[in-house]
Amino acid sequence: MHEEKLIMDIFFSEKVMPHFVSFSLLTSVILIIVALLVRSSLSLIPKGIQNFMETVLDAIMNLCEDNIGHHWAEAFFPLIATVALFITVSNFMGLIPGFMAPTGNINTNAAMALPIFFATHIYGIRVHGFSYLNHFLGPIRNIYALPLMILMFVIEFIGHLVRPVTLTVRLFGNMVAKHYLLGVLLMLAPIVLPVSILILGVLVSVIQAFVFTLLTTLYLAGAVEEAH
Repeated sequence: MHEEKLIMDIFFSEKVMPHFVSFSLLTSVILIIVALLVRSSLSLIPKGIQNFMETVLDAIMNLCEDNIGHHWAEAFFPLIATVALFITVSNFMGLIPGFMAPTGNINTNAAMALPIFFATHIYGIRVHGFSYLNHFLGPIRNIYALPLMILMFVIEFIGHLVRPVTLTVRLFGNMVAKHYLLGVLLMLAPIVLPVSILILGVLVSVIQAFVFTLLTTLYLAGAVEEAH
């Protein structure tokens, strides 16, 4: 009994651990358990949870291939799929009474956006070397266009620095807005519209996970593609 109370205090007490951290850990545990369940029941004819997860991962893989190409899709798939699944489960967690969405806290989103930002430029430099700077100089690169090149470099540099901020704030703002909107609608119509409100919450959760994943894919694709 004492051990159960200690576990509950660790995961759900704000004094021991911030809620966004505890629910982030819970999301990770859920994903690990699902992965182990799928692994333990693998078969050539997928069914049940294996069939569902294969459908989801196949959709993510197709998104990667459409935007990055087959070769780089395989390289970036683990990162992109992890981000997509973590955000989706985190968003859905906010629909459960008594739970909160970890993505409703700006720290969680920043912890995902910053590694994506660094991975983008690390792979860009790894693939292109110093030629990666050509991505920042615009389409015209000669001595006569030097002022334009400098201007394009400043614009692109600022644009790349803002990327993790936009990823973080966009997801945070939409999840917080969804939380307050659902709360207001539930107070106005607690009996008449519960199903409609739940559907709206699911729709917002899926769309925001897709937008974050799509932008991640496009940023990585832009880093490894050839500059023209």
